[in-house]
Amino acid sequence: MPIKKLDKRFGTVAIKKGFVEPENVFEAMEIQILENLEGTEHRLIGQILWEKGYITTKQIDEVVKFMDI
Repeated sequence: MPIKKLDKRFGTVAIKKGFVEPENVFEAMEIQILENLEGTEHRLIGQILWEKGYITTKQIDEVVKFMDI
């Protein structure tokens, strides 16, 4: 994956904006991977971060707006 695409990933943007710590994103990624392997419903990184209390809905909106998706 080209570096520029990594700059627009949800976790990268949330970290750069100071909303979460890298450790929070790594934890959310681990949860996402384990859930995918278990065959449970796929959850987005932002949803997992929100459910863990690491990010607010306003911050999620700001990240998504920055990502232009």
